[in-house]
Amino acid sequence: MSTQPQQPEPVPEGAVTEPGQEQDLPAPGTAEVRGAGGEGPGPDAAGGPADTASGEASGGQAAALAELDDRWRRALADLENLRKRHTRELERERAAERASTAAVLLPVIDNLELALSHAEADPGSIVEGVKAIRDQAVNTLARLGYERRGETGVPFDPARHEVVGVVEDPEAEPGTVVQVLRPGYGDPGNQLRPVAVAVAKRE
Repeated sequence: MSTQPQQPEPVPEGAVTEPGQEQDLPAPGTAEVRGAGGEGPGPDAAGGPADTASGEASGGQAAALAELDDRWRRALADLENLRKRHTRELERERAAERASTAAVLLPVIDNLELALSHAEADPGSIVEGVKAIRDQAVNTLARLGYERRGETGVPFDPARHEVVGVVEDPEAEPGTVVQVLRPGYGDPGNQLRPVAVAVAKRE
């Protein structure tokens, strides 16, 4: 008696199989996904936890960007307010400095007017009055930090002097200041103007 499995008999071409005789088999390499009760994927299959996490991350990024934008705008506003405040303070300092400088010149003007009024009664007194006012003005500049400079017999210094002439002076060393044509005020680094001088010629 043969033990080989019996092969199913071939179905003749054109024959009609009866219901229940054929079984639908899945194609090789594929698997049919069915939901509960043998049905396909449920309606909530596309809205799983991954989509929820993505939505939360997107919302968090939008909130962070909005916060950064708000902080940036606040920083710009603070910077603009600081600039305006600094400009106002600088202008106040300049106005106060101008007023302080003008105030120390008022006594000079007062004495000049007084000398002019006395000159009508005593014309000879005008010279002494003008000299006194000149000295007062020089002292005022010195208090402001600008000492009068006009020494002769000193070596020429380009930082202090401005040469406007050269003269022959056999008794002076060449390059020595022999004449002051216009006094200077202040020192190098804090100088209103240099001293205009004539120096001895080099032989």
